[in-house]
Amino acid sequence: MWLLVLMLAAPVLGQQVLRLAVGLFDQYLAGNHTPDDGRSHEAYQAAQTTANYLAWFIASSTALVSTGATALVARFVGAGNSASANRVVDQSMFLAVVFGVALTAICTLVLPGTVNLLGMKPDAAGIAIDFLLPICLLLTFQVIESAGIACLVGAGDTRTGLWVLGIVTLSNMPLALLFYYLLGFTGIAVGTALSHVIGTVLVLRILARGRAGLKLTKGCLRPDRPMLVRLLRVSIPASIDTLSIGICQLWFLGLINELGNVATAAHGIALRWEALGYLSGQAFATAAAAMVGQNLGAGDPERAARSGWLSFALGGSIMTFMGAVFFLLARPMFELFCPAPEQQPIVEMGVPVLRLVAFAMPFLSSIIILTGALRGAGDTSLPMLITWVGFLGIRIPLAYILIFDEFGLVPKGYLPEGAAGLFGAWLAMFADILVRGACFLLRFGTGGWKRISV
Repeated sequence: MWLLVLMLAAPVLGQQVLRLAVGLFDQYLAGNHTPDDGRSHEAYQAAQTTANYLAWFIASSTALVSTGATALVARFVGAGNSASANRVVDQSMFLAVVFGVALTAICTLVLPGTVNLLGMKPDAAGIAIDFLLPICLLLTFQVIESAGIACLVGAGDTRTGLWVLGIVTLSNMPLALLFYYLLGFTGIAVGTALSHVIGTVLVLRILARGRAGLKLTKGCLRPDRPMLVRLLRVSIPASIDTLSIGICQLWFLGLINELGNVATAAHGIALRWEALGYLSGQAFATAAAAMVGQNLGAGDPERAARSGWLSFALGGSIMTFMGAVFFLLARPMFELFCPAPEQQPIVEMGVPVLRLVAFAMPFLSSIIILTGALRGAGDTSLPMLITWVGFLGIRIPLAYILIFDEFGLVPKGYLPEGAAGLFGAWLAMFADILVRGACFLLRFGTGGWKRISV
């Protein structure tokens, strides 16, 4: 079974590395961008931090389609019902088009107001709005791309997604560089948005030809009400969960933005590197979702449980190793994106928080991987409640207290002047991760998810 988990996870890990490569490349362009409009390095890097948060929030909306697609395809494939699996593919594409168009319109309209609500400094806020607009305008393509890959994952095909996202990455880098030279900082986002258009075309072409027993039919844009209801019954709680995380993350970012551009820039770079651990866990979460769903569909809940635990053990080990890398190499990792002498305050503020999150990696692996396993089983309601407890009961209240270090929890002399606020925010995040990690372990261990019907 461990070999099967690795075979499913390895291509997804490749996908995540490619996604990260795009993000790191964009971050590198931003960090080495020489401002020619009188604004500072910190303003551009703070703008990119907020833009990355909002771009992640926008991309998370794809859970409204992709979670149900993976869970239902996996169940039908496990049960040997290929006709129903293909109906899921058709209806997933239908939902992707409908929600994609609606989300494009909504995100484009609310973008300026949302950025201004996050408490950014005026110089950085304008940059962030300009950066995000191309991503919002082409969001429909990203939703369709994610839905198609999610269907293939449910069928046990994780290699096609790797191939597609490989093309997306190879397209993104030259496009981002080209438009960066043509349009400046905003051109980075134009290149990223256009690369997802290419990915969408590839996914639709693959599904139209047929892959892993799945095939998109000509009637895919005709609604099938019973199947849509089943898809949404799984996807809506997962989407609320994901969007709740996004809203709380934006709230958390708003608190950090109050600390100024240097803190926001350091926060963003630390998160970008933390993604090395997060995305590796996501690969094993995808493997867990596919295996848990297929084994439940085949009527073998005990094998489903073993596949979930094994995914957690393998993925958690990799994430723990990445934590050690963060702790040991935090300074050179920051200096890669902050090469100029005037960017040194960002480095000094960011290194301690990256070292702090290194110790949270085992608990973060529980959240990420076991969430995937539970979603594969169709268990999406309780994880949503755990998210609310973690963010609204722990992270946000603690952040208000610790950002200003009212109780002197940060040792004197440990951080440079002005850095205690950001470190306090990450202490609050650390506490949230510990509690939610324990809750997901408890939920998966009790096995109530084995009895959920989708």
